[in-house]
Amino acid sequence: MKAIVLAAGKGKRLRGIINLIPKPMVKIKGKPILEHNIELLRSHEIKDIYINLHHMPEVIRDYFGNGEKWGVYIVYKYEPKILGTAGAVKNFEDLIGLQKFMVVYGDNCYCDYDLGKIIDFHNKKKGLGAIALYEKDDVSQSGIVEMDDDNKILRFIEKPKPQETISHLVNTGIYVFEPDIFNFIPDKKFSDFGNDIFPKILKERENLYGIIIEGRLIAIDTPESYKSATEKKIIL
Repeated sequence: MKAIVLAAGKGKRLRGIINLIPKPMVKIKGKPILEHNIELLRSHEIKDIYINLHHMPEVIRDYFGNGEKWGVYIVYKYEPKILGTAGAVKNFEDLIGLQKFMVVYGDNCYCDYDLGKIIDFHNKKKGLGAIALYEKDDVSQSGIVEMDDDNKILRFIEKPKPQETISHLVNTGIYVFEPDIFNFIPDKKFSDFGNDIFPKILKERENLYGIIIEGRLIAIDTPESYKSATEKKIIL
C-alpha cells in the first residue's frame, strides 16, 4: 500500500510560536511529528510515501531527503498555491494508480496507532473509504461523524456549532481510500475532505465507514495545545 502524507499547512493558529519551521517539524519527544508518522507507516510495511509541500518546503526536503535513512521511498510535490486536504490528494493521482491507498495528516502525531486494523476494517467493509475516529470532549475545532450500527457514516460535520454537535466521534486525519475517491475530487482546485468531499460523497449515497481507534493522538494545533504539550514535556 502507498500513503500520502499531508504536510503543506502553514499552521496559522500557531503563528508567532513556531516561525522558523513548518508545523509537521515540531518535535515530539525529540523527533519531528512528520518523522514519527513516517516511522509509523514503515512499521506497517508502507514504504512508498508521497508528501505535499508548501510552507518552508526546503526544511522538510532537507531533513528527509528521499527517505532512504528511514527505509522508505519519498516523493514530494510542491504546491505553489495551497490545494487543501483533498486537492493535495488529487494531485498525486498519477502516482497512486488503480490501487487503494492511505492518507495521513502530517501535523498530527499518531504515536501507537494500529494502521493494520484500519486497513483490515476497510477491506472488510468494502466501501469507498474508511475514516479513523476517536472520542473527544471538545469537538468545536474538529470534524465529527454520525454512524449507524454497521459503522456506516451518515453525517459528517466540520467544526460543528454547538447545536450541530451530533456526536463526539472525531476525525483523526487517517483514511484508507479506494482509487474511485479521485472521481469526487476536482482537478487543480482547492478542496477539503471535511468541508467539501465527504459531504458530497454522502449526498451521492456512496459508502464511507468509520472505525474508532485506540491510541494516543497528539494534535498541536492551537496556542493552548502547544502550551499544554510544552508543560507536559511532550514537546522536547
